[in-house]
Amino acid sequence: MLRRQGHIAVWHDRNITAGTTWAQAIDTHLRTAQIILLLISADFLASDYCVDTEMAHALERHAAGSARVIPIIVRPADWHSAPFGALQALPTDGKAITSWPNLDEAWLNVAQGLRRVLGEMRGRP
Repeated sequence: MLRRQGHIAVWHDRNITAGTTWAQAIDTHLRTAQIILLLISADFLASDYCVDTEMAHALERHAAGSARVIPIIVRPADWHSAPFGALQALPTDGKAITSWPNLDEAWLNVAQGLRRVLGEMRGRP
């Protein structure tokens, strides 16, 4: 609903088309995004490119105040000691989405958390 209501525009690397320099496309979007979601899993944490390049750049922007980085804990992983470990994660309490009894409720919790962040960014409670 956030996308349908025009609150967010979604971009991910699967939007990169043939013939495009993928690293440049990712960098362009990382430089311009206001909100950067880190979809956390053991696979994400094991990816040198995700952690050393994408996440590092995202966290630099977060520290500078030019973007908001939000970890979304998708699958259980050892993420608390990661560079983003001090950031408040979604869903509530950083409980992995796949650990919820009802996945729809977990994703609803994420959407509601994102809606709150958008409200804060627009100066609304």
